[in-house]
Order: sequence, then C-alpha cells, then structure tokens
Amino acid sequence: MDWMRMLAYITGTIDQELLLRNEYLAAENRILRAQLKGRLLLSDAERATLAEIGYRLGHKALDDVANAAKPDTILGWYRKLIARKFDGSNARRYPGRPRGDPDIERLIVHIAKENRDWGYDRIVGALDNLG
Repeated sequence: MDWMRMLAYITGTIDQELLLRNEYLAAENRILRAQLKGRLLLSDAERATLAEIGYRLGHKALDDVANAAKPDTILGWYRKLIARKFDGSNARRYPGRPRGDPDIERLIVHIAKENRDWGYDRIVGALDNLG
C-alpha cells in the first residue's frame, strides 16, 4: 500500500505545480493587459486558438482567466468557428459546366474567327479530325 501513497503524493504535487503555473500565467496576463492602451488586435488564427481553448475551459473558468476578451466574446468566436466549419462550403458546387482546357478554348476561338461561316457542328468535326 506504500506505492499508492507515493503515487497520491506525486500526483498531488504535480497538480499543485500546474495550479501554481496557471495562477502565475493568469496574473502575468492581467498585468500585461493593464499596461496595454486600447484594444488588443488579434488575427483570425489567434481568435480560433483562444476560442477552442476557451470552449474546453468553459464559461466559469474563462471568467477567472480571460483577459484578451470577455468570456461571452470568446465563446461567440467558437460558435462562429463551428458555424464556418459546417457551412457546407467544401461540398458546394457552382452552377454550369466546369471550364475546359484554356489551350483548347483558344484553338476553338481561333478556328471560329478564321472560318466565320462555320457553325458549331463543323467546328466540332474539325476538332475531331485534329484529335
């Protein structure tokens, strides 16, 4: 049973160290934030990072820790991030036929300009002959 006590002691000291580190970082963030004048400008990637971590922390923990923005703002960033992720833009298709090869398009336009009296079917036949 001694190994269980040792394990509990080691786990407890590690947890205390992590809590102290978190407390230090939160205090340091508050001090640095107080020294800034005006708004803190964040990029989209920084907002996404804060939003993901903030969501995992939860609203109560964000109240204690968050200094870059209010907890409601951070959780709003997360909602927008998730909405963007599942908006279906990857599966969205645009109407119409996909564009062809630009070289072939130039060739078709060239043939049509040279032979103004040719119609669509004749140009298609000429292209078939070319391969």
